[in-house]
Amino acid sequence: MASNITAANENKFNAGNYSEALTAFTVGWQDQENIAKLLDFIAPPIPVGRRFEFKMSGNAQAFYSESDDVRAIGAEFKRVRYDGETVNEKTLNKGLTIRVDHDEVAGDDWQERYVQMLMQRLLRNELRRAVYALEDTAQDHGTVSWSGSANPDSDIRAMLSAAANESGVRPNRLLFGESAWDARMTCLESQNSAVAFKAGSMAQDELAGKFLLDGCEVVSSRYQSGADQKSLVAGSTVFAFFGQNTISKDEPSNLKRFYTPMDEGSAFRVYCDEHAKYTDLTVEHYSSIVATSTLGIRKLTIEEGEG
Repeated sequence: MASNITAANENKFNAGNYSEALTAFTVGWQDQENIAKLLDFIAPPIPVGRRFEFKMSGNAQAFYSESDDVRAIGAEFKRVRYDGETVNEKTLNKGLTIRVDHDEVAGDDWQERYVQMLMQRLLRNELRRAVYALEDTAQDHGTVSWSGSANPDSDIRAMLSAAANESGVRPNRLLFGESAWDARMTCLESQNSAVAFKAGSMAQDELAGKFLLDGCEVVSSRYQSGADQKSLVAGSTVFAFFGQNTISKDEPSNLKRFYTPMDEGSAFRVYCDEHAKYTDLTVEHYSSIVATSTLGIRKLTIEEGEG
């Protein structure tokens, strides 16, 4: 067998095995599957130290608005505060190692190709964790059947409204599992209506504009769930949640992906342990995906009925 992937063992690495060139390669690497983009959409990245703290709070606090912020002569400004439980956390060391037999290598860029494969696998692991975090924290909005004369977009609007009533803030992001996205299009395309046909042909950014959202994405990534089976990371589910791409630990995103940058400034570090007949390549990173606010996360489960 040409290669074998195993969980990385932290105590086997040292400065002598660190590869500056391959680590630099990870900085400029372009993710062709857009896994990193989806991951950032669900859980915005926040750089932190290995140990950090943040406040758990209802995200509505970040959107309070006053009518009494005018200072009277000789008086002080109104004093406000943000409440919330302070939580101590740390980023977790994650990584994978692949052993490559030298008899099976081809091309001068074989190390970069294996590093790319490990990075995609690590990012796919993170994407699954982010979707599962949404699944675990979302309030169930019920199950609906998108078939016949159903109005999928009305169901989504109702979910967005319910989330806004709960948290005080309308969600600004919508995430479709691939099966849910297909069910919406199939339902609308089957209806003999110009309005339904137009809605069914909308791209993701157009649908986001229709719902007054900042973004809409579809998760179509799959993972090997059995010896002869692949499964969708997200299937017949639609999630509504709030997210902002900033560098603040305490902004109101429902989920955040805290990560610790390496000393080199990259998010990943690569080790290359060369032997006479094989080379062990390892990619590691430090991260934790945390639900810092659970208010306003909603989940709609879709049943694709018969037309």
